[in-house]
Amino acid sequence: MKTLVNVVEVEKEGFMALLGQHVMVFCANYIYAGTLVGVNDECIKLDAARIVYETGPLSEKKYKDAQNLPTSIWYIQKTAIESFGVGKEG
Repeated sequence: MKTLVNVVEVEKEGFMALLGQHVMVFCANYIYAGTLVGVNDECIKLDAARIVYETGPLSEKKYKDAQNLPTSIWYIQKTAIESFGVGKEG
């Protein structure tokens, strides 16, 4: 049997590590993109937020079809998020 002996808490991991960066957030129904400018226990806050209808090849620098949301700032509930990471700029 293997057992965990040391537990190390790493600060600035997950969303905190991505603050100020352009992110792509995969949610239950949609993909969102924008600059991550806020994080709390319930939601994240994106600036220059867009909904991504088609990513295109992930190796490309721009999304194939990303539409601006009605306002620059957009909030996403953390409970809807499946995965996230650094995203495309365009």
